Amino acid sequence: MVRTNSEQYWLFKSEPDCYSIDDLAQAPQQTARWDGVRNFQARNFLRDQVAAGDRVFFYHSRCKIIGIVGTAIVSRASYTDPQQFDPQSPYFDAKSSAEAPRWFCVDITLTKKFAQTVTLDQIKQIQALDEMVLRKQGRLSIQPVTQREWQTINQLAT
Repeated sequence: MVRTNSEQYWLFKSEPDCYSIDDLAQAPQQTARWDGVRNFQARNFLRDQVAAGDRVFFYHSRCKIIGIVGTAIVSRASYTDPQQFDPQSPYFDAKSSAEAPRWFCVDITLTKKFAQTVTLDQIKQIQALDEMVLRKQGRLSIQPVTQREWQTINQLAT
């Protein structure tokens, strides 16, 4: 894929009881594989558009305080998610093969943990964020963020 913009922005969702920003902060070199994505639209973003150097909002969902808790950078571009081949993994996919993998992942590295969560309620109140994918297609685990949305949310986080 040929990229038209060298900087892209994303929002990656995780349930903090599954994997939190604190887990990323404690990982070696504060870097971890972002895997287990099993939605085809999110998979397509990971496989076809997310690239090394892209900026990521880390979003906690299904928890007491839902929202963006920090930022990361994509430190390794898309590669085959190894969990799809492991029958012991909850992300095993019997229809996937090494020759024709169905699922992909990236590595991310923590860049900043916010002092306070930028909550979903805050995001819903900001007119500049009216068109944000999060507000229109909230359940998608990997979603694009515009440069304007990136800047607006980072201002809220300061």
